[in-house]
Amino acid sequence: MEAMREATRDEEGLKRRFWDKLKRVAGKVPFAEDLVAAFFCATDPSTPSRVRLILLGAIAYFVFPADAVTDLLPLFGFADDAAVLAAAITQVAGSITEEHKERARNALRDATGRG
Repeated sequence: MEAMREATRDEEGLKRRFWDKLKRVAGKVPFAEDLVAAFFCATDPSTPSRVRLILLGAIAYFVFPADAVTDLLPLFGFADDAAVLAAAITQVAGSITEEHKERARNALRDATGRG
């Protein structure tokens, strides 16, 4: 838990680790668009602090290497990440704008080379 707190304090490091991991696993993560939209919302300066903290915590869990369920397991590896992200998005859904979602679609297209 302390490692996740530290990850949210180092926002630049978290951003770097987020994009590194996303590029490695984007094709395997069915919730990638929601994850990236949450990332853009969390890093948007106009997003309220409470919302940013909730989303940064979920993103830190995604990047954190010691998951409750290892990300290497087919089908189940990202289930815990999806659950944490879904809980976070449920709390802040009104803050994730269409602009964040569009940026996410574009970023994923760029990262995966699809589209």
